[in-house]
Amino acid sequence: MKIPENTKTIDWQTSIMWFDDEGVLYSLPKPGVPEPELSREETLVQMEKFKKLIGNKKVCMILESNSNSKPPKKEDRDFIADQLNQVTKAMGIISTSPLSRMIANLFFGLKPPAYPVKFFSNEIDAKAWIKQYL
Repeated sequence: MKIPENTKTIDWQTSIMWFDDEGVLYSLPKPGVPEPELSREETLVQMEKFKKLIGNKKVCMILESNSNSKPPKKEDRDFIADQLNQVTKAMGIISTSPLSRMIANLFFGLKPPAYPVKFFSNEIDAKAWIKQYL
């Protein structure tokens, strides 16, 4: 994915985010920045900041998977899934790495989300699919 020109971006801990003109949230991992291992308390603080950012509502998201991500620990899976359920209307995941796709599939396979999720190889297909949930 590429950040569109003249778009206001949001510098997050491990990603760069922006909204398109239809309100879809895009997230692109920062190159070379590994996912931090956050405590539950730290995760809750980040989620509260994120909820304020999105206006305390569920949003459609298009994310590029991070090849530096590790699968969450078993004891954190349900917690993370619950946090995502609170903010996600639908999620399109762009994956160009077989490893990152496998990690995401593992997470969603072990804890199926309450929202639609689909994997894509490009942004155009992800945007076409997610429009049905706007």
